[in-house]
Amino acid sequence: MQPSCSATDSCVERTTHRQGGRDPPKCRQAADTEIRPARHTGSVSFMAAPHPTLSTPGTRTLAQACRADVTAMTRRLLAAIFTDNPEWTDYTSVPRADLRDGCRRYLTRILDLLSGTSTDPEHDDVAAAIGKHRAEQGVPLEAMLRTFRLGGGIVWEALLDKADLTEEADSVGPQEIRQAGTAMWTVIDGLSSALVTSYRNTELDQVRRDERRRHALIEDLLAGRAHDAAFAARAARELNLPAQGSYLVVAARANGRPLHAGVDTALSASGVRSVWHDRVDTTIGLVALEHRTEDVVLQQLRPQVRGRAGVSPAVPDLAHVDSAHALALIALQTLPADATGLVSLDDRYPEALLVRSPDLTDLLLTHTLGPVLDLPARDRDTLLHTLAIWLAENCSAANAAPRLHCHRNTVINRLARISTLLGRPLDGPRIHLELSLALAALGLGATTN
Repeated sequence: MQPSCSATDSCVERTTHRQGGRDPPKCRQAADTEIRPARHTGSVSFMAAPHPTLSTPGTRTLAQACRADVTAMTRRLLAAIFTDNPEWTDYTSVPRADLRDGCRRYLTRILDLLSGTSTDPEHDDVAAAIGKHRAEQGVPLEAMLRTFRLGGGIVWEALLDKADLTEEADSVGPQEIRQAGTAMWTVIDGLSSALVTSYRNTELDQVRRDERRRHALIEDLLAGRAHDAAFAARAARELNLPAQGSYLVVAARANGRPLHAGVDTALSASGVRSVWHDRVDTTIGLVALEHRTEDVVLQQLRPQVRGRAGVSPAVPDLAHVDSAHALALIALQTLPADATGLVSLDDRYPEALLVRSPDLTDLLLTHTLGPVLDLPARDRDTLLHTLAIWLAENCSAANAAPRLHCHRNTVINRLARISTLLGRPLDGPRIHLELSLALAALGLGATTN
């Protein structure tokens, strides 16, 4: 990031007159970044002009002369930080002694680079260390860059003062002043770049650590640690969830992303607080109901589902999300693998019973529908579809016929064939229950022979 000269315009204007009309340095000379075409036969290639040499004899002379003034410059920089545009200042988290030490090290490193004892401002370890430390303290990056610009202005003013007052002033002419100015702002630019890189890397590391901690807290909640009231309160605080009140647990799965990106943000826009946790093949969500009903929250959640998702019944608090998690997984299992959408376990208890007892489900299918399942596919599918519609229409052939696009007598004949194959009449609530469960098991993709 290229620093601006605005922070030091006043000091440059003041010293320009004292230097006999010398031009103030520009933040970056055109020669620093000019891209010049190199002509070659048949092609044109481009190369960047090299950076100017940071340490010239005149620059070294002025920088060495300024070293004795680092303490005074540090005091000036601290004063500038808290008096020049104070609304930009946000060092409240930094102890004053720490801030003073950082300013001193920064100003000293500028002089190191100008005097030639250090040579690579863009990868400078002092600027990087300052950026890392301030990021950990929560200082805004904008405040740090402003401090670097202010420090650069103070050093430049000190250099100009030395050009007038040192014994070597006669050897530092206008050309050396211009070279020092170019070197000065190249150094500030490079140190600012090192600061930004280190600051951003530290922020990323903090985000990764926070994300790992967040996921660990969710895993602990799902494992039942919230039965410890102290842990539940801490988890709620760190995850920004209510410590009291009901929760739903969501389990979602798909070949790709089971939920739209930003589901927590979308729910938050409606006032619903939630956290989401990706596992190997499942995404788990904890959704706080607070003062809302389950239906209202599910209505907000359904548009966010891309794959298939199961929702637990509401549980009274975080201490019960471990059992709700298990119920959400059961609800998810009641959906066929190729299905999409969201279902609540409260609407899927028959299917839930079936998926919890796969061996008994296979026996139920064989006992209840075995002869029908042994038919050729076309006959089998026709009879099963007729049976499902007839049961859905309260065992009324007359009501089932329009849905099947056939005559009522056709429905009756098909039902009679099913009865013959099964060797039992289709009358009575018990056979209706068994047939309904068997058809539900087929919809779940249970194994059949």
